[in-house]
Amino acid sequence: MSVLWISILIILGVAAFLCLFRIFRGPTIADRMVGVDIMGILFVGITAITGILYNLSFLVDIAIALALISFVGTLALAKYLERRTLDD
Repeated sequence: MSVLWISILIILGVAAFLCLFRIFRGPTIADRMVGVDIMGILFVGITAITGILYNLSFLVDIAIALALISFVGTLALAKYLERRTLDD
């Protein structure tokens, strides 16, 4: 594994820690929602990069599924914050 890939994973790990800070410190629900959404994106990136590095194609599939679940969760929470029902 090259130094570049290790440094990318370290940067993503630091960004995930900063998202945890935003989730716990966020004054509003919208701030916490943004933190959770960004953390989901970071986990997708970490999973995809790990799958590419170790040549494990199932990790890339897991990353795609995680991205879809994160997107649906963000949409549901946005609808909840607007006080609308899910079938609108």
